[in-house]
Amino acid sequence: MPRVLVVDDEPHIRTVLRGYLEAAGFAVSEAVDGAAAVDEVRRDPPDLVLLDVMLPGRDGLEVLREVRTFSDVYVILVTARTEEIDKLLGLGVGADDYITKPFSPREVAARVKAVLRRDRGPREVAGPVLRFEGLTIDKDAREVRVDGAAVNLSALEFDVLAALAEAPGRVFSRRQLLEGVWGYDFFGDERVVDVHIRGLRSRLGDDAGNPRLIATVRGVGYKFAGRPA
Repeated sequence: MPRVLVVDDEPHIRTVLRGYLEAAGFAVSEAVDGAAAVDEVRRDPPDLVLLDVMLPGRDGLEVLREVRTFSDVYVILVTARTEEIDKLLGLGVGADDYITKPFSPREVAARVKAVLRRDRGPREVAGPVLRFEGLTIDKDAREVRVDGAAVNLSALEFDVLAALAEAPGRVFSRRQLLEGVWGYDFFGDERVVDVHIRGLRSRLGDDAGNPRLIATVRGVGYKFAGRPA
């Protein structure tokens, strides 16, 4: 049974979410603050963390940054702040989705199910190593090198890059990337793709204004522009 760690300092929210998630078939554990959440992920890693941004002491974004230093667990951020910058910052440090308060507990359960359907494992495609000018992608080892130097990508960033690089020149819409990488049952904002592309470009040293690897096709989506080695 998949286990969800609910991190929120408000007891009634934890109680409501526990009820809906357990009814949907999940085991649920709870943490009341960021320190407890980090300890729980280290001690007994859950399948997914439902992480409130507005926590006492260490906020949710700080917790997420720390968790990402040692774990690739799925994380959905929950925020009461509607400003887009909060969402972008959260996704930029490795969240898989976000939910804005007030939310429907049924929606939360649906988001959790959608995120957990994503496959973090190696993609089953021909050719384990993709080689381009200045870039090597080893799909079996899930390693990326730029100009010979190893680049540390999250599992999601690796999957996005591999999906694009497996079909150089092909234009992918946001929806196609969501369906191919996040999963067909993705439930969320399509702009999550833009945030991960920006993070991926930053880690690859790819200039968005003059990209050599990932190009934007205005009004459509993205394509891989790297040249074969």
